[in-house]
Amino acid sequence: MGLNCGIVGLPNVGKSTIFKAITSAPAEAANYPFCTIEPNVGIVNVADTRLDQITGFIKPQKTIPTIVEFVDIAGLVKGASKGEGLGNQFLGHIRQVNAIIHVVRCFDDENVVHVHGKIDPVDDITTINYELALADLEVVEKKLVGIPKVLKSQNKDIQRVAKLQQPILERLKDHLEKGERAISLGLSEEDQEVINDLNLITLKPVLYLCNVDEDSVDGGNEYTKLVLAHAESEGSTGVVISGKLESEISLLESPEERAEFLEAAGIEKSGLETLTRIAYDLLGLCTYFTAGEKEVRAWTFHAGSKAPQAAGVIHTDFERGFIKAEIYHCEDLFELGSEQKVKEAGKLRIEGKEYVVKDGDIIHFRFNV
Repeated sequence: MGLNCGIVGLPNVGKSTIFKAITSAPAEAANYPFCTIEPNVGIVNVADTRLDQITGFIKPQKTIPTIVEFVDIAGLVKGASKGEGLGNQFLGHIRQVNAIIHVVRCFDDENVVHVHGKIDPVDDITTINYELALADLEVVEKKLVGIPKVLKSQNKDIQRVAKLQQPILERLKDHLEKGERAISLGLSEEDQEVINDLNLITLKPVLYLCNVDEDSVDGGNEYTKLVLAHAESEGSTGVVISGKLESEISLLESPEERAEFLEAAGIEKSGLETLTRIAYDLLGLCTYFTAGEKEVRAWTFHAGSKAPQAAGVIHTDFERGFIKAEIYHCEDLFELGSEQKVKEAGKLRIEGKEYVVKDGDIIHFRFNV
């Protein structure tokens, strides 16, 4: 399982600059709208100090971190859902991601044009959210048009699903017509599961990224206050990052150089680490580890997963043929110093199918297929 985030926003808010900085992947950045024509994809390793610590004790032949995928999508403008600008050809890319990172311009720079001619972060957010809501409305309306025909189906299962979908779709239609995000309708998990095949953009969790100048990284500014207040009002999350500063960090080759730069700038973590951690929390994701002489590896799983489901992240055969799992927590390894001492202390346990995997567990799965 990989974490997949789409980076969206108006043109010239710094999406491509941030993308390049956090992924060190090539993405054209220039001072004109629609610079990004095709979505750029960058896959980066997730920094996890626990993985490094485990490696220090286990001494594997190789270490494999978990990954996060960032997709930089062309800037959207008013009317995008109706074909304005580069139009809705890019909205399909947004539908494929797990979460949305909405980059909002929170800096003044007369040399960087704003597509609306003024800096108004909340208005920018409203513009993007409205276009995404209209794009979802089109999907919902198409689905509703086909419901009467499906209700006449001879297949009882298909008919049953259509009956469940119809009232939910009607509620969504009324909500989206107002330009409201689907997630704010408060659908239950069961309702969301019924319409899961629509892959609605505005049902995805959103992280608002305030792109600021270097002087505003630590305390933010008046623009970031507006964005963070807006994010809180709709139950979303906000973070303050300087795309320019991250670009400078990305040019440094060694971890030592980056650490020195961050310390000098008064920043504890890079933007990538901050984004990844918040995105994990946003999606309810955790990490467990497998550890042996051949490799130490990090795996991403959904919080609350039981042992067989967590095993299925490695391979479906592991889930299908799950027998049991040998488990101890990484903190026990750090405290006691070796797997042998963990065993001697009685910290290694044998767990069955009902065990709920914890963040930081080190697991050896036993299975048979």
